[in-house]
Amino acid sequence: MTTQDNLDGMIDVYHVAADEFSRGDPKPVKALFSEREDVTLANPFGPAVRGSEEVSGALDYASSRFRDGNVSFERIAIYASPDLATILELERWNAKVGGSEDLAPFDLRVTSTFRREGNAWKLVHRHADPITTRDARGPFARVLATAGAMPVTKL
Repeated sequence: MTTQDNLDGMIDVYHVAADEFSRGDPKPVKALFSEREDVTLANPFGPAVRGSEEVSGALDYASSRFRDGNVSFERIAIYASPDLATILELERWNAKVGGSEDLAPFDLRVTSTFRREGNAWKLVHRHADPITTRDARGPFARVLATAGAMPVTKL
């Protein structure tokens, strides 16, 4: 089995684990993360964190916000060497978020980096955010919309 085969298999497992995460179960995703202290996570529920313990706690919190969900994936790019790989994907979620009883569709743009540790690929970085459409106001669009100053418009 080639390094690329192993990486493709890891990405498949990662996608199944993310789908479980959308139903409130963090364990499958947590099992894929490196336990080294340089591991990082940036998700929409809080600031970026570094270190195995911090990442684990952030994953627990984020997964606790989801119920009854599912996720599909659209790969935009993959960059891989024998020991390091990064993928950029669009994740399409449909889940109950927070205390809501209604399923909410939302998209995330996600960058995930995997590192070979021994004979296995481990997730060493995940960055997910809801910015999936163009907006001329850039990073201020969400702030302005939340404050009621301007409606969010898509270009």
